Amino acid sequence: MKKKKLIFDLNTGVADAQALMVALAAPCVEILGITCCYGNTPLESVLKNTLCVLKVCKKLEIPVYQGCSQPLLAKKCQVEDCLGKDGLGDVSDPESPSLDLVQKENGVTALIKMVNQNPGEVSLVATAPLTNLAVAVQLDPSLSKKLKALYIVGGNTDSSGNSTVCREFNFMADPEAARIVLDCYTCPTYIAPWELSCSNSLSWSFCEQLLSQNTEKASFLKKISSLLMKKAQSPECQKELTAVKGFSSCDSYAVAAAIEDAFVTESEEVAVTVELEGTYTRGMMVVDCMELLNKKQKAILIKKVDLEKLKNLFINSLK
Repeated sequence: MKKKKLIFDLNTGVADAQALMVALAAPCVEILGITCCYGNTPLESVLKNTLCVLKVCKKLEIPVYQGCSQPLLAKKCQVEDCLGKDGLGDVSDPESPSLDLVQKENGVTALIKMVNQNPGEVSLVATAPLTNLAVAVQLDPSLSKKLKALYIVGGNTDSSGNSTVCREFNFMADPEAARIVLDCYTCPTYIAPWELSCSNSLSWSFCEQLLSQNTEKASFLKKISSLLMKKAQSPECQKELTAVKGFSSCDSYAVAAAIEDAFVTESEEVAVTVELEGTYTRGMMVVDCMELLNKKQKAILIKKVDLEKLKNLFINSLK
């Protein structure tokens, strides 16, 4: 079977790490490279975290590139450190790989090169703020025509947020970049919005079963996610995130959609954009259900997924 070629654009925290582990374990996937972007943690930590994931999965041969360290125009978001200051639960590894392993080539130019070398064959999975992608398409406007598909983690559809009252973090972190990507990428574009995570979560008991596997990968994921899990199950967090009914690894939905053809069971094709004004709404995704934007390019909003397939992907990723 011909392998699916993927490029990842990450801001590696716990959810990105788990999503990457899912792809690394999938026999049908070839990861051409990983570009890193700032996010819940500074870019240097993102690079270190990415290399740590590749190390535990014995995939350090996959090239890792340094991308953008700040948004196009927006101020960097101040985020709660429920992921730890380093994005992986602050569980330092004295034997973590050296940053010398990071490629010297800039991540944006590397992204453009990898797509141009594999026209029509590459799917791009973006689980970070969309700054790298926005810069790439400005440097090479034909880039998106050469992509097989784009899978984005970000945005919201029902005016509810995971960072503020009505904004999702990735789009809020760089609204201008999100607007550019949604307007300029013409390839099939799948979006895993915040509401997907809320309505397609797994049970905490499954999460405990998953992390109890007696493997090096499971031990690693359990260690880096312990701080986040404790926070997520606290009464305070449960009160704040009433829409989330269990364990949810938001970034993994986009990865699963990219590697499993039948993973998405319900979706909606609709034009979307991003609000750039407003004290509370800047960075909020706008869903054009009334077709007033007159946009030819439409996105595919993922609404429901096959949770049994997701469970299997998770379990296999930690073997």
